[in-house]
Amino acid sequence: MEQMSSKPLADIIKPGLTVLFIGYNPSPRSAEQGHHYAGRNNRFWELLFRAGLTPEKLDCGRDMELLNYGYGSTNIVERPTKSADQITREEYLTGRVTLKEILAKYKPKIACYVGIGVYKAFAGKTKVSWGLQEGQLVPGVRDFVAPSSSGLNRMSLQDQVAIYRELKDVVGPEK
Repeated sequence: MEQMSSKPLADIIKPGLTVLFIGYNPSPRSAEQGHHYAGRNNRFWELLFRAGLTPEKLDCGRDMELLNYGYGSTNIVERPTKSADQITREEYLTGRVTLKEILAKYKPKIACYVGIGVYKAFAGKTKVSWGLQEGQLVPGVRDFVAPSSSGLNRMSLQDQVAIYRELKDVVGPEK
């Protein structure tokens, strides 16, 4: 794992990942605990399990085990906030540059944006649909847009799982 000590939450990343999950930013709880997707109402671990991306339901305390499945985790913005609407335009612009560097350096097969707003901020697009995107923002890295796993997301769990199952289909049967 690449440790970036200046970050409130270290990335879980290594070269050649199958999927790099990219969130908005850490929640205060994630930053405090030092684990990804630690919010009490965050559905990330449930979504991965129900979609068949992991054979068991992990939890934030086991976030490093993502690497065992060829997955990693990072965020477009480093600063923890209670909700994504507290992220500034400047933070997104800075995060966009940093994220592009991370994707170019580590070359995951798929960049999965955990929230449509994450992808919009990165791609500079306003109209985006769920799932695999046309083209590539970073050569060699396919882009997939999934719903935010935050408990603030009002999409039904069933609908979220269906989109994460599409990701599973893109990943293929080896996972």
